[in-house]
Amino acid sequence: YIGLLHYPMRNRRGEVVTTSVTNLDLHDIARAARSFGVEGFLVVHPSPSQHELINHILDFWQEGFGGQYNADRRDAFERVQLCHSLEEAKAAVAAQHPGPLYTVATTAHRYEGGIAHRAMRNRLKSDQGSYLLLFGTGFGMDEAFLKSCDMILEPIDAGGGYNHLSVRSAVSILLDRLLGEPWFEG
Repeated sequence: YIGLLHYPMRNRRGEVVTTSVTNLDLHDIARAARSFGVEGFLVVHPSPSQHELINHILDFWQEGFGGQYNADRRDAFERVQLCHSLEEAKAAVAAQHPGPLYTVATTAHRYEGGIAHRAMRNRLKSDQGSYLLLFGTGFGMDEAFLKSCDMILEPIDAGGGYNHLSVRSAVSILLDRLLGEPWFEG
C-alpha cells in the first residue's frame, strides 16, 4: 500500500503544516500504483474542504465522464481511498489484511538505521506482513512523525547532490526499485 500524507508536513521554514492536495499527484500516483500492482493508494488528509475536492476528482474518474472516456484512468483510480488520518488508513489496510502492518516512511534525508532499498525489496518478497509505504508532501514529514514509523527507507540518491523530487516522481522511482524488474541485482 501507498499512503500520501498531507499532515504533519513541514513548510520551507520547518513549521508543521497541512499541505494542499495536488491533482497531478492523485493521477500520477494512482497510475504508478496500478502499474506496479500496489493493492491500494491511500490519500490521507484531515481537511473536510480538501476531502470535498478529492472526492470530486475521484468521482469524475471513477463514476463520471472521465471514467467513461478513459477506462485506463478509471482502473487506476479504483485503487484510491480517501482517509482522514493515518490511523484510519492503517485500519483500512488491516481490514483487508489482518496480521502485522509495518509503516515505512520515505524521506529525502538520510537517517541512521534507515533501511536500504534492496533490503526493503527483500522484505516485501519474503515477509507475510502488510506494508504501508508513506510519502510526504510539502518539505517532507515532521521528524517526530518519521521516527514513529516502523522503518525509514533510505533516500533516493542519484549522486548529483540535489534531492528535491516531486512526490509523484519519488513514488515511481521507489516502486520501480522495490517492485519492478530486478535489473540492478545482477
